[in-house]
Amino acid sequence: MRSSWMKRQQLLGYVFIGPNMLGVLLFFILPAIYSFYLMFTDYKFMNPNTNFIGFENIQRMLGDEVFYVALKNTMIFLLAVPISIGLAFVVAVVLNRSVHLKKLLRALYFMPYITSGVAIAFVWMLLFQPTNGPINGMLRAIGIANPPGWLSTMDSSMYAIDIIWIWFMLGYNMIIYLAALQEISGELLEAAKIDGARTWQTVRSVIWPLVSPTTFLLLITGLIMTIKQFGIIQAITQGGPGNSTTVMSLYIYQNAFRYYEMGYASAISWALFLIIMVFTVLQWIGQKRWVHY
Repeated sequence: MRSSWMKRQQLLGYVFIGPNMLGVLLFFILPAIYSFYLMFTDYKFMNPNTNFIGFENIQRMLGDEVFYVALKNTMIFLLAVPISIGLAFVVAVVLNRSVHLKKLLRALYFMPYITSGVAIAFVWMLLFQPTNGPINGMLRAIGIANPPGWLSTMDSSMYAIDIIWIWFMLGYNMIIYLAALQEISGELLEAAKIDGARTWQTVRSVIWPLVSPTTFLLLITGLIMTIKQFGIIQAITQGGPGNSTTVMSLYIYQNAFRYYEMGYASAISWALFLIIMVFTVLQWIGQKRWVHY
């Protein structure tokens, strides 16, 4: 009787996860398999003549200067992840205390994460306007005669994108940290206070180790999300000026849907997959040294 009941429960479980697994199969697994096949072809959109070309796309990628520029820009883009996590931790610790209007402040910090990417692009393009923008206007007001060109120059454009991404991700990271901080036992904090620990000592020696699993989660998901991100960059700079803000995800998009070179775009996509996998494995190995469960 119990065996029959367990089988019905298992069947019910499969029924519930079936639609989701079907979506994963149709929209993730099968396209990934197909892109792996396309990587070894010269397939172009709307061109019925497809030839197997072996490793030519991979050889082309390894000799492509723009690919290495996109790879370098992607690494610069990833700098935004630990900075955003660090700032979010500080903001979360402050807003977890008794401060005025903390609920309103939490909502304001989180609002950018749920704002339209097009709206974000429009606002930051105005803020970073090099001649009449408010940011450079403020810098001139405090005595900086030649402020950066931000999005308009090749030297500073990628760092301007980093600033935008830090601002965008700050609210999400803060909310996750707040959830973790509220799970910390008040007895531990009280014990640290009784032992004479100052605020910064409590944060460093008690709070930070206790939220290290949350930090690990945000680091893994943040790196993956950042490596895959191209929407905000496409809306703001389209990869320019020059290729100074072309990251790998945007370069894939350009080759696939601007030049219709699906085979070459697939090769870059699998290179991006390997980069994500390497980062994830390294983080998974490294977390044994600093994550406390």
